[in-house]
Amino acid sequence: MLFTWLKTFSPRGIYGRAALIILVPIVVLQMVVLVAFSKRYFDDITEQLMTGVVAEVALYEVAVEGLEPRDAASVMADLDARLNIVSTFGPDAVAVEAYRPWYDISGRTIERVLAATFPTLDGVNFVHGNSSFAFSYMTDAGRLHLEVNRRRASASNPHQLIVLTFFTGLVMTAISIIFLRNQMRPIKQLARVADAFGRGETLPYRLSGATEVRSAGAAFLSMRARIERQIDQRTLMLSGVSHDLRTPLTRMRLTVSLLEAEGVPQEDIDALKDDMSEMERLLDAFLAFARADAAEETAPVDLGALVEAAVARAKRAGGDVTFADMPVGDVLISARPDAVARALDNLIGNAMRYATHAYVSCHALDRSVVLSVEDDGAGIAEADRERALHPFVRLDSARNQNNGSGVGLGLSIAVDIARRHGGSLRLSESATHGGLRADIVLPRGPKTSETSADRRPS
Repeated sequence: MLFTWLKTFSPRGIYGRAALIILVPIVVLQMVVLVAFSKRYFDDITEQLMTGVVAEVALYEVAVEGLEPRDAASVMADLDARLNIVSTFGPDAVAVEAYRPWYDISGRTIERVLAATFPTLDGVNFVHGNSSFAFSYMTDAGRLHLEVNRRRASASNPHQLIVLTFFTGLVMTAISIIFLRNQMRPIKQLARVADAFGRGETLPYRLSGATEVRSAGAAFLSMRARIERQIDQRTLMLSGVSHDLRTPLTRMRLTVSLLEAEGVPQEDIDALKDDMSEMERLLDAFLAFARADAAEETAPVDLGALVEAAVARAKRAGGDVTFADMPVGDVLISARPDAVARALDNLIGNAMRYATHAYVSCHALDRSVVLSVEDDGAGIAEADRERALHPFVRLDSARNQNNGSGVGLGLSIAVDIARRHGGSLRLSESATHGGLRADIVLPRGPKTSETSADRRPS
């Protein structure tokens, strides 16, 4: 329960947590020194010094006992010179009003000792600060007013230890934070480069920092190089296979044209043409999956314009698509425009292939945007949704009945594009239309100060 409460208020970043690890021991150490040691130390010294002051004040009582104020003046003047105390006795003595600054720690001990020694004490006044303090009380012969040098009653400038400890801790904390920032900078740089690589961007990175950070950076660079080589090899392999298969496909088309001249039945020729068209479509799908827009550079993209263009393309192809919702104003994301457009086209195409109507919407959150494509078809069972995202998977469900088109790459390409942008693709059931709901979640790009009119479906 305690750790849960601490996690709620603890910093989330590594820099904040490291700074907290440094500050907490410093603050605790200062508290222990000032409270457990300094206060007791000054109390003991003040009590010992006040014992001598009380004994000296007792001499005044003995000296003025039985004397008239006029006769006592010369005696008290002699004591003042010997004891370095300023005294006033009799009618001229004024009752002291109690005053002590809140930060005067040793002054509390002085008040306590004097109040315990002289029951008729009027008060103790520390208006002169560290130079002296005054007090008065009633004796049997009259009121006695005394002003004593502060150095005789307590340690000199007791607050200096507090100030010195505070400023020393402040300076050491500043130095620690400077060194901490230098140690955190390579870690933050590594996190930034790794996050950019997750979005498909390759940023330069130079090994720096402590040995452990350098080891982690070297492991990341090695991993990034292996992933890039794997992606290049996959692209080259699939591109080469697809390119090599186009040569026999061209010869097949030439052969079909010769068969038409030789009087082969037209229905057989049409069947061959359909097979070749299917093969060419498969090759195009393989190329699109292999390319995945790896060479395209990221740029600020107006999401509203991109979605409107995708809906317009689907309508030109004969699809029944509705642009359901779009936030007010321009929504910018840092993305590869052609890649995001291809992913959206694939989702809309799947919706149109397996349903009668598609609904496209966009929701802008604080840190991400969500592109949603819903349909009124049969949908995909929850147990099959994860498998449907794998390449070359065609589900044997109601969604694929009576429809032989597709090679199982549409959702895979959309997943690959979303992951290259640091996002994800989620499949669920459409609560409004009953079919499949596909959500592309992409990180939010920079905001624009200019706003445009609210985009609504026409």
